[in-house]
Amino acid sequence: MSSAALDRLLALLLAALLATGVLTWRAGSPETWWLYALHGLLAGVLSACVLLKLWRSLMPALRHQRRARLAIALPLAVVTLLSLVAGFVATGIGRLVEIGPWTLLGWHAIVGLLIVPFIVVHLLPKRWRLLRPSLRRRGAARISGADATGATRRPARPPRVSRRAVLVGGSMGVIGFAVWGVTGLLDVLGRQPRRFTGSRWLPSGGIPIPTTFFGEGAPSVDVATWRLRVHGAVDRPLELSLGDLRALGTADLTAVLDCTGGWAMETTWHGVPMATLLDAAGTRATASGVQVRSLTGWGAALSVQEARATFLATGVAGIDLPIGNGAPCRLVVPDRRGLDWVKWVAEVVVA
Repeated sequence: MSSAALDRLLALLLAALLATGVLTWRAGSPETWWLYALHGLLAGVLSACVLLKLWRSLMPALRHQRRARLAIALPLAVVTLLSLVAGFVATGIGRLVEIGPWTLLGWHAIVGLLIVPFIVVHLLPKRWRLLRPSLRRRGAARISGADATGATRRPARPPRVSRRAVLVGGSMGVIGFAVWGVTGLLDVLGRQPRRFTGSRWLPSGGIPIPTTFFGEGAPSVDVATWRLRVHGAVDRPLELSLGDLRALGTADLTAVLDCTGGWAMETTWHGVPMATLLDAAGTRATASGVQVRSLTGWGAALSVQEARATFLATGVAGIDLPIGNGAPCRLVVPDRRGLDWVKWVAEVVVA
């Protein structure tokens, strides 16, 4: 496999991993298990390709002190390896590990996002050509007709994938599958079971850990003056106090909160079904979506059908909802991950 082919493969793998990683932040239903499996397999293949790249390119660059090249490539390699190691360790260590404000799986995602600017910097110095066939080769492939002597020339054949490239690529796939499989085996031997999303199960029926996506603290909320606004494509816009909301009719719902930080808990939530709220406001038949917004500006966008299956929790595990868990009211979205479980809900907009 040529250096250019390896670089293209690395670019494709990084793009695929970033895409599948972002998608896993929301996919929480059992039917999406394949997305997490694909993400893990791609990570294994990327690990093998990064090590091959280090051996082929970075090591010679270090020996010959090519400082300009190292200044661009080395940080990208380090950040990529850190994200991969954090992800595999979080998966295979068999327990939930917290480092500072985030879990190890959370650090995997954060460092993974840092790869994006490094990729951009790495591609800027004439490396966009790696993402497309060589202009020289494409031009040569179009040449046909007669040369200056009148002799007929056959069109140049486009470059074919060599047997060596196929063997190297296949080896990378086998190694990637092996890394993913060994990590999964180590996880099975661990003492804390893992959900298909990669999150570690916490004991059921408790109060979830009060986390936020960016690690920021809870806002200051005066429950006495808090109001929930419901407006948009509704016949009866509402502005409800906590007592007014509960007066619509409360119920209990057992659901799994699966945090993108790497833990999951099944517990019972107490509150008002979103369908009850939408019916009270008179959602119009022309409505197509619902936006649930937090006091902090965070939000979740749902179709009307999806929204009607959600829940506005005012309590959890038999007590009033703690402020760290989103009091006075938080959104519960079964089969989606914690990213969409909006805390400190202040507004429901029907569009």
